[in-house]
Amino acid sequence: MDAAARVHRASFDLALPWLAGLHTPVEDRWFYRERVFRDCELWGAFQGDELTGFVAFRNAWIDQLYIRSEAQGRGIGSRLLDLAKDSSDRLQLWTFQRNTAARRFYERRGFVLIEQSEGTRNEEREPDALYCWTRPLT
Repeated sequence: MDAAARVHRASFDLALPWLAGLHTPVEDRWFYRERVFRDCELWGAFQGDELTGFVAFRNAWIDQLYIRSEAQGRGIGSRLLDLAKDSSDRLQLWTFQRNTAARRFYERRGFVLIEQSEGTRNEEREPDALYCWTRPLT
């Protein structure tokens, strides 16, 4: 869980520098050990022994998807997202409105914007966007 917390913090701070330092490393580790690991199914991607990215999902929600910056653009995020898609016929997730790279990533993989908020319900108080993906009928 410590490795996931480190990947999260490095990726989050790079993508959202105006929110960097929101939590300490101790707080991040606690969050992953006591919340994410307890509540979510977690899958990781590794290069050797190093965690390069992970997805955490539960009950048709993606809670976390982070890829280290140096590993982005290699299909790791898509493969991890596909693992979550395989678990459900419908997935939802929140991302920040200003995180245009994440929004493009999800939209290219079939997620559709269904709601935007001013961020009053998230800890960061950052305007966010709710996306939904539904398995196509075959």
